[in-house]
Amino acid sequence: MTIEGLHRIDRDRLEVPKGYKSGMRTNGIIYVDEALEKELEKDAIDQVANVATLPGIVGSSLAMPDIHTGYGFSIGGVAAFDLKEGIISPGGVGYDINCGVRLLRTTLVREEVLPKIKELIEGFYRDIPTGVGSKGKLRLDSAEHRKVLLRGARWVVEQGFGEKEDLDHTESHGCIEGADPELISEKAYERGKAQLGTLGSGNHFTEVQYVDEVYDEKIANSLGLFRNQITVMIHTGSRGFGHQVCTDFIEVMQKAVQKYGIELPDRELACTPFNSPEARDYLAAMRAAANFAWANRQLIMHWVKESFMNIFRTGPKALGMGLIYDVAHNIAKIEDHTVGGREVKLVVHRKGATRAFPPGHPELPDVYKHVGQPVIIPGDMGRASFVLIGTERGMKESFGSTCHGAGRLMSRHQAIKRAKGRSIWREMQDLGITVRATGRGTLAEEMPEAYKDVANVVDVVHSAGLSKKVAKLRPLGVIKG
Repeated sequence: MTIEGLHRIDRDRLEVPKGYKSGMRTNGIIYVDEALEKELEKDAIDQVANVATLPGIVGSSLAMPDIHTGYGFSIGGVAAFDLKEGIISPGGVGYDINCGVRLLRTTLVREEVLPKIKELIEGFYRDIPTGVGSKGKLRLDSAEHRKVLLRGARWVVEQGFGEKEDLDHTESHGCIEGADPELISEKAYERGKAQLGTLGSGNHFTEVQYVDEVYDEKIANSLGLFRNQITVMIHTGSRGFGHQVCTDFIEVMQKAVQKYGIELPDRELACTPFNSPEARDYLAAMRAAANFAWANRQLIMHWVKESFMNIFRTGPKALGMGLIYDVAHNIAKIEDHTVGGREVKLVVHRKGATRAFPPGHPELPDVYKHVGQPVIIPGDMGRASFVLIGTERGMKESFGSTCHGAGRLMSRHQAIKRAKGRSIWREMQDLGITVRATGRGTLAEEMPEAYKDVANVVDVVHSAGLSKKVAKLRPLGVIKG
């Protein structure tokens, strides 16, 4: 039964009509089937409608099937804005700027790793600084820190922590041009100076997985994936640095709303016209935080390789270790899209949503140009994750965007309350999954039932044609902050 005020377009899409809320300039579309519709939060629906009121919005205000309530925009929200009449909003990016996912492949198979999984996870936990307040192994002076913000993963590779090919397998080659370190506050520098190469807390993780199912053999082969293969997934972002950048610019945007006379249904949507000085500064600072995040994941990948080398007593090349792809899911980017039969430049906000460009797109590396962009969708620590590929239909319907994960069902407080009296660590062990975390609270917050079933989420974007399923990955062991 459809929620009051909404209209079901088809099996995979709900429409939030233009009249759902006063001031909407366009409609909203939420990609959910009837099963996931039952889990929709009223506040998240309202946020989709609120985004539809923003100046210069192009097309619909969109939300992916992992939608849940966020700050300003829903998590899972996608919205594109015209560069002349439109705006940019930190709430459409989020606090963890360029939170994203990186997937490594190996030539190892499940049977080779199972006897060593506990040792390997302990190695991860030892080699990768993890949790709230964790400090990285690198100590950078101010000048080097600024180079990281300008060059992102490129700087890390130049220091010997990776290969040049890693950059070709990273969205935007691991660096967005136009970052300006001079716009970063001292507080942001202070929060980020010791956090490069750290995993952080919450839903961030490093996980050893195996390929459980392959849905498209040809594309899987192109990505270097095969059944029973061991992969490693890294999920983290810009840590306290990006959080502070967002905090700083939300204050700037709240003043800009008054300065430019922008009417908002929710103050959390604080924004500024795209052509304003405030927008220029936010974009330059956001790009610096995005570059920090790509550098962060590049370093963690290096620590992962070191752990494998120590446990298996051989080099990463002998283990067939290489990067499949790295994707962002909290970012705003200027992109070319076809609207009304003509190509236009738009600023696309993806908050808890992943870029999913189709075969042939000029931004894709040559190695994937014939198949499309790899899309990496992490699940919870007890179920599964997925690899998908971008599609032409997704490019037309969702500005080349798809889901980013399972999506929370419970707040962290609700999850801790539900987990009282239980041993989540023991429950994971009973499922055959080795878990190492900095505290019981993290495991309670991140228990599988706190999330939607990622398989349901992925089925919707696959059925809707926004992206195409390639493989399912099952967890064997995970570290969490």
